[in-house]
Amino acid sequence: MLRGHRDFVDRAAYDEFLREVVMRRNRRNAAAFRLEREQLMDLPLRRTTDFVEEEARVTRCSTFTVRGILYSAPSRLIGHRLKVRVYGDRLDCYLSGALVHTTSRGSRGGDNRHALNYRHFIESLKRKPQAFKGLAFRDQLFPREAYRRTWEQLEARLTQREACKVIVGLLELAALDGVEAVLAARLNALLVDGKLPDLKALREEFAPRHADCPVVNVEMPPASSYDDLLGKEVA
Repeated sequence: MLRGHRDFVDRAAYDEFLREVVMRRNRRNAAAFRLEREQLMDLPLRRTTDFVEEEARVTRCSTFTVRGILYSAPSRLIGHRLKVRVYGDRLDCYLSGALVHTTSRGSRGGDNRHALNYRHFIESLKRKPQAFKGLAFRDQLFPREAYRRTWEQLEARLTQREACKVIVGLLELAALDGVEAVLAARLNALLVDGKLPDLKALREEFAPRHADCPVVNVEMPPASSYDDLLGKEVA
């Protein structure tokens, strides 16, 4: 109502808008607040409850729904019923009293009511790569625009089997620490040149190297050598 629309670029932009509104209203009441501050009591020692608790079951697709928004969860939670604490900016998921998953809270604005993390689907997609094409929420799994555009080129120029295999491999690489952004830059460069990504070459470049364990030779002393210590006095 204040802005005339509810479209924000991201959560940070929404938080900044709220901060400006609160500060503007606080300035109008600053003089009155200074008078009341002297009479205020100390805050309670414990934080008050600032969440709403709901229950949600994780489906076999590693998803669960809270307040009309579809979220993803690690595959190890499939089949479990979670206690979900809904905060203003996040969801904390508990299983048997233990915090097992935390995710940013999704927005109900517009037609996009998904808050999915592609990393939660990698293992299942690796077992059945061709399932990627038929996913109802497929477009929500691309972490950056470069991955979506790459999929469009793969789908147009390769068979379905090969296209799904390559995009799942690219998403697996992107899930590695620190690789998502740099791999997106490489994909953008390939798109400009009109080339398709070479999954094998990209794995050689971005996948972590497995160092060989050193060979350690341990020489065990004969057990009889310990008998010599029995007759000696300890200094």
